[in-house]
Formats: sequence, structure tokens, C-alpha cells
Amino acid sequence: MARTAIAPEEALQFNIPYGVTADSHLAWNMHMLVLAIVTAIGAGVFAVILWSLVRHRRSRKPEAARFSGSFWVEIVWTVAPVLILIGIAIPATRVLLIENAHTNPKVTVEIRGSQWKWHYSYVGLGINFFSNLAADSRGDVNPSTVAFYLRDVDHPLILPAREDVQLLITSDDVIHSWWVPELGFKRDVIPGYINRVDINIDQPGVYRGQCASLCGAGHAFMPIVVRALAPDQFQAWVKDQQATAVAQKNKAAAPWTKDLAMAAGAEVYGSICAACHQPDGKGVPGAFPALDGSPVVNGPLAAHLKIVVHGSTRNPAMAAWGKQLDNRQIAGVITYERNSWGNHTGTLVTPEQVETAR
Repeated sequence: MARTAIAPEEALQFNIPYGVTADSHLAWNMHMLVLAIVTAIGAGVFAVILWSLVRHRRSRKPEAARFSGSFWVEIVWTVAPVLILIGIAIPATRVLLIENAHTNPKVTVEIRGSQWKWHYSYVGLGINFFSNLAADSRGDVNPSTVAFYLRDVDHPLILPAREDVQLLITSDDVIHSWWVPELGFKRDVIPGYINRVDINIDQPGVYRGQCASLCGAGHAFMPIVVRALAPDQFQAWVKDQQATAVAQKNKAAAPWTKDLAMAAGAEVYGSICAACHQPDGKGVPGAFPALDGSPVVNGPLAAHLKIVVHGSTRNPAMAAWGKQLDNRQIAGVITYERNSWGNHTGTLVTPEQVETAR
């Protein structure tokens, strides 16, 4: 059974998507097979019920049958369900075996979930980045003004189409779930455990999903966007990212100044911190504290460093960023927070100070 794939941006759908991978095609075919079987069973059962209601209605003055059982009826209603289950189990097992078969991938990506973002690392390519909720989906935003409200990110996962790709999925903190319907699978994201998935995307395009396991207050802010490129376009993207990484490494060797720290801090804050503390630093009352005028931000630097590097014991929603950001990124974002909005401490935090605080 085959059909044309449904683009993820199309209108409302009432069936599961056919998808763009072999696994999604197998899942769709299996779903339609089981749906046809249970629909036929349901139609048969309700037909018998309807016939019984009409045939034995009171106005016909029916007489109750007098029998104590039927050996063959009992055999039929025992054997028939067993045969139906076997008929479903055989193709279902085949699908599971195919889905769990591994290939020799051309690209391997490690996916790490954390509250509340995704971290993608391309094994052997020297490319890694965080994928956060897009800025236009944060804060007090009218959903009707945003094309993909709560479903867009700042850095999508870029993969090659029509090539074997391996995904290694794990978590830094709690259980998440990585789910993109068009790719045909959902995997639990478990701390200390790696789930492996091998996929081959049929066609270039943009495919959207989200964390599908309730993982905390920011669960709704963990969308997933996968952008599949033609193989030559993917190779061009890889070269561009590697060149950018070299440029950033050279930039990191430059003298650390307040202007450089503020620029680096603004980038980190906009891609990570603004999701909770908001772009204007006002936070979310009752959930995420404001940084504008915060006694921590305007207080002793040691306390500010401690909460950013090691997290907060009072508010578990505040992650320990020391495990995810380097010294220059942390120094930059703390410098930015202490010198933005209504905060004017004049502090320049250095990477050496961050290293000491680790």
C-alpha cells in the first residue's frame, strides 16, 4: 500500500502522516491495515446487533430460544480472535525488525535534550549547536501573528536527504521525548541511556515536531525542526559551519574586552536565557525571576557566577550552564546581564573568573 507523502505545512489532517522515511511508510501501512481490520470487525458486530434489534423487536412477539450452549460457536469465537491477532502480529513484527535494523550511516548526530532545548553534535564534523525556541514565539506574543507559534527554533537540525543518517539520542537531566511525526518514530530521551535511530529521509523539506514527554515547566518550549537538504547542499552547509567554527576560534583568541563580552553575551542570552527570563529581562512572575533589577545580578559576582555555572537549588528550573557553555560564553552572558536594562554595574566578567568558579 503506497501513497504520496503529506507535507507537514499542509492543512489539518485526520490521519497519521505518511511521512518521508521508510519507517514512516511502514508505520502508515501497518496503521491502515489494523484500521481496516478493526473497522470490519466493528461493522460486523454492529450489523449483528442492529439485525437482532430489528428481528427480535417486541412488536414481533418473539419467543426466546431454549438452548444451553453451542460447542461450535464457542470454538469460533475463541479461534477467530486468535487468528486475527496472529494476522496482525506477523506484519507488526516484520515492521519492528526492519525499524530496528542498523545501517552504515554517512552522518551521525548526537542529540541531547535538556530543560528546555536540544543540543545537536555532528560526530566527526566538529559542528555542534543548541536549538532553542525561536525568539518570535516567546513572551507576550499574539499567536495569530506568528507563522509557527511555539513550533519554530533558532537553529534547526540540518540533515542530508536520501542518505543514511544515524541519531544517538540521550538526555542531560530528565526524561524527554524526541518526536517528529513525518520521520515516523518517537524516542524517549533518557539520562544515561542512548537510543539509536537510523533514518533515510526521502525528500528535502522542513519537518516539525516537539518534545512529547512532560519534562517540566518549559515542556511546551521544546519544539523540533528538521531541515533536510539535498546532499550537495548539505555538504556546502557543513563547509560553511566548519569555516564559521574556525572564525569563532580565532575570535576567541582575541583580547577579552567589554564590547566583545557584551556582544557574545547578547547572543547567548537571546538564544537561551530569553526563553525563561524574557528578552527584556522582566521574567515571568511566579515562574522565572526578573533579571532587570535582580539582587543576584546586581549583587556580589561570586553569587551570580555560582547560580549560572552550577544552577539553583531553590529553583530547579535554573539549569547548571557550566556543563553546556564554555568559559567565554558564560563570562559574556553574565557581563551582558549585569550591564543591560536597568542594571549598570560596569562589571566585566573574564573567562578566568568563570574557570575559577567551576
